[in-house]
Amino acid sequence: MTTIILADDHHLVREALRLLLETQSDFKVIAETGDGLDAIALIEKHKPNVLIADMMMPGLSGLEVARRTKRVSPATKVIVLSMHDAESYVVEALQAGVAGYVLKKSSSQELIFAIRQALEGNLYLSPSLNERAIQAYMRRAQDSRADDPYDTLTSREREVFQLAAEGSSNPQIAERLSLSPRTVEMHRGNLMKKLGLKSQTDLVKYAVKRGMVE
Repeated sequence: MTTIILADDHHLVREALRLLLETQSDFKVIAETGDGLDAIALIEKHKPNVLIADMMMPGLSGLEVARRTKRVSPATKVIVLSMHDAESYVVEALQAGVAGYVLKKSSSQELIFAIRQALEGNLYLSPSLNERAIQAYMRRAQDSRADDPYDTLTSREREVFQLAAEGSSNPQIAERLSLSPRTVEMHRGNLMKKLGLKSQTDLVKYAVKRGMVE
């Protein structure tokens, strides 16, 4: 039996996905959530075969969830659902280690096929993305002239970054992450410095560019 966790902040989408997946006798949805931070906790607890995650979620983006899943449950195959077909988004997903990138405009049968491909150890990208995305990924991998400053952020700084980009205040972030406001302020200052950001507006623009918030 293939165990699956759904992570999407739209309840109706999760419900539709659950109904679709459970038409397959060997698929079982064992948990679902609409929040990226909660998704990591569920993955660590259940170690599912597959995670299906929306690219944009509150708490942590789908791509950050994918990165962390590789650490807490390496065998879990992550398939990202996204409305974005821009090359930059696909490359970011590939670098996060996803096993599949499926456009939301795809058919239900394509998603099922993507899951089965991932379970067989194959990479699946929606057909319109394949050649373009792989070429972009290869160019990015071969270009070592500049490192991505986002990669220098710690896991905690990424959590603070995501919540700040969503508009949460330092006290709100502190409550969500069980930290002191002063510690949040320190993390926020560090991440702003690492990313070369000067203001909240800069932070939000950076997050939008990376596909982390709308």
